[in-house]
Amino acid sequence: MEIQEALAVVRKLADGMHPETGELLPGDCLYQHPQAVRAMHRAMAALEFQEERERAKKFLPKNAGKAWSHQEDAEICDEIRRGISFERIAEMHSRTNGSIIARLVRLGKISAGPQVRKSA
Repeated sequence: MEIQEALAVVRKLADGMHPETGELLPGDCLYQHPQAVRAMHRAMAALEFQEERERAKKFLPKNAGKAWSHQEDAEICDEIRRGISFERIAEMHSRTNGSIIARLVRLGKISAGPQVRKSA
């Protein structure tokens, strides 16, 4: 069952409706119990959050969130030494700019603080 389908079922139950027929459930039905209704609303929030995460993943580069290899660490260190921009390195490795910067900070190749230019 897809998230959207599950969300539709839980919404109907939380609204006191039979998920297939749309008929109102009797007032003494377990699904009408206040704790059950609150639990279904929590479940709906969790499903909506998961649905949004999956939607956002479609726009991320293919390697976003994947583990870093020693080889990739060496490559990005070499690329930053050669003066390649964060944006280009991210593009080359199918990762986000933020992940490239965070990895270089973790490897000790750049500092985490804001870059301040000294005036001449």
